[in-house]
Amino acid sequence: MNVDCPRIFINDTTLRDGEQAPRVAFTARDKVAIAKALAGAGADEIEAGTPAMGRDEIEAIGAIVGENLPVRVMAWCRLNKADVDAALAAGVSHVNISAPMSRLQISVKLGVDVATLAERVRAVVSYARERGLSVAMGGEDSSRADPRDIGVILRAAAEAGAWRYRFADTLGALDPFSTYEAIAHIRQETDLPIEFHGHDDVGLATANTLAAIRAGATHASVTVLGLGERAGNAPLEEVAVALGHVARGQTNMRIDRLHALARLVAKAARRRIGRAKAIVGADVFTHESGIHVAALLKDARTYQGIDPARLGRRNTVVLAKHSGVAALKRKGEELGFDIDRDLATTLLAQIRQRANEKAAPMTKRELANFFKSACGGVK
Repeated sequence: MNVDCPRIFINDTTLRDGEQAPRVAFTARDKVAIAKALAGAGADEIEAGTPAMGRDEIEAIGAIVGENLPVRVMAWCRLNKADVDAALAAGVSHVNISAPMSRLQISVKLGVDVATLAERVRAVVSYARERGLSVAMGGEDSSRADPRDIGVILRAAAEAGAWRYRFADTLGALDPFSTYEAIAHIRQETDLPIEFHGHDDVGLATANTLAAIRAGATHASVTVLGLGERAGNAPLEEVAVALGHVARGQTNMRIDRLHALARLVAKAARRRIGRAKAIVGADVFTHESGIHVAALLKDARTYQGIDPARLGRRNTVVLAKHSGVAALKRKGEELGFDIDRDLATTLLAQIRQRANEKAAPMTKRELANFFKSACGGVK
């Protein structure tokens, strides 16, 4: 493996953490469809849900398992044997057993000390392993925990057979610099592969995920569109495209399928995708500024950071308040009208006036009628 471009595993938790977003509830059919799309897009792992929620959740997870998708299907469990039993009932072979890592949460949620928690972790992980499950250890609130406490807990988990550790920035409390330092410290405490799970409370989930990878994390926990509790999680589409583009790392993701995947999840979640949403928004390859468009038409590299073709998309030019002559002439050519520069200058003034009145670019049909009228119907 190229050490300068390490293999990074994309672990999607849209069907678990994503569904915890306010007013989001996926049907079993939604979950299967999303799981298929994730597998088709190249995700390495799908956290399919929480079996302890009951029969409906167990059946939905079981339906995903029954699809025999080329992806690891994981169930999320609390630190108790009953949750492990529920995961077994769902038919999964892999579980993420989660436990609090900060002393605050350990005390408030469990009422024990670190040493007692470590022994409880050992017991529950052993219970799952004895029943044939592979176990990843989840560390809730890791970002506010003492790395030495995490080390004690992880040594018990590893000795019992856990194979990976999820460092969860549960409250989005880190920035990229503190994320890098935190992961570096954890690597001194354990040899387990590290997965980073970042929340977006202050808009840093993607940046923090990339920082964690730079520090040595090899697994990224993400959700489509960043769907999740409160402000959500690191968006799969942002992390997948950033790796190999602005950050070191390579994945198996087929980034040309991210747009369709996002639309599928948005529909199931009844959420609109923001027009400026990075990677998958409707306007991220749309250009209006006359200065930008004039250069873009000569050489796309001038104002194109990502080739839209890689994402199965293309650049679009709109005519509105900030447009220039070059854009107007190009739009005319696309619609079959030969417009000279003098006429273009006159028409541009009219388009800008309209934009000031309506604050919206002209549609293709409106443009065609506009050019037809201006050119006397002659193309």
